Formats: sequence, structure tokens, C-alpha cells
Amino acid sequence: MRTMRRAGAAALLSAALTFSLTACGGDGGEDKGKEPASSSSAPDKSDDGKSDNATAPTSGDPIANVKGDGGLELAVYSAKRDDGGFLTVDGQFKNPGSEGYTVPVSWNGLEQSVAATGNSFAGMTLVDSKGRKRYYVLRDTDNRPLTTYAYNSYIKPGQILTFFAQFPAPPTSTTKVALQLPGFPSTTIEIS
Repeated sequence: MRTMRRAGAAALLSAALTFSLTACGGDGGEDKGKEPASSSSAPDKSDDGKSDNATAPTSGDPIANVKGDGGLELAVYSAKRDDGGFLTVDGQFKNPGSEGYTVPVSWNGLEQSVAATGNSFAGMTLVDSKGRKRYYVLRDTDNRPLTTYAYNSYIKPGQILTFFAQFPAPPTSTTKVALQLPGFPSTTIEIS
């Protein structure tokens, strides 16, 4: 009986994750985190090093914009709840400087288990100061972070790197959280 409950719980969790990945625009396949990276990683050597911004998460003004180490700009375009109890943050990094920027290892987070995914935003966190909680990027059943990963670790001058990161959703009474990523000051974002 206990084995059947565990098997049922595992099947339910797997179905929920598949649904969540599909609802977030992915195909639920193995390359979920890699798709955004290929369109936002370093451009071909034949171009001028500037992204065409075709993969920008949204149009319009960002809900938060902050400068970090090396002058790198972080813009957050949305922080949306979904019906599955998740919160998805979409944004982009832009290198407006004249020199390239090497992505720090600290963006990957401290967990050795996610190191196999390569570069990721697993080190990104959300802080709900009202509820006194910190939220970390979710992981799938293979322990891959539910965020853009395996992107190029070098951001060329003028290049834009788009990203998404999925977190557990704070309570509905929480309307603002602080986004934290190593190398950037904490910035408040509004949840929609």
C-alpha cells in the first residue's frame, strides 16, 4: 500500500511538472532550459556582436532596471503567477559597455548538483520581506534549474541575453518581492 502511494505521488509530481513546463511555453522536453539560451547566447562571429533582440521577453518598459558589476544592466519585464502555484520572472541582461563581460560562477548558485547544467541563473533568489521568506529557483526531476541555462558565459559589448526563472509563488497577499542575483543590488519587482 505504501509503495502504491509513493508511485502515485511520483506520477502526480511528474505530471504537474510536465504541465508547468508546457504552460510556461516549453514543450516539456529535455531541452527546456537550452532553447532560450541558443537564441540568446553569443551571436555568430560574422555579425557585429549585437543581438537582434528577437527573443526579448516582452515589449514595453521593464518593471525593474538595475546596473551591476561591469556596468551590466538587468531589466525585468514580468513576474507572473500561474495556476500551478509558480512565479515566472522574465527579463534580460544587456552589456552596454565597450568591453565583454564574463558571467560569474556565482550566478549558478552554490549547489553542486546543478553544476552539470552549465551556466544558469540558479543563484537568483526572491525575498518576500513581508512574509520573511526566501524563494529559490525550482528544479525539475533531474535536478536541472527551471531557468535559462547552458548559455554562453561571455556577453559581448552590446549583446542582450534574455532569461526566465521559475520560483514557487509567494502567497497572493504578497505583491512585491526583492530580486537578488550576485553582482547586482537587490531590486524590488511587482508580481502580476
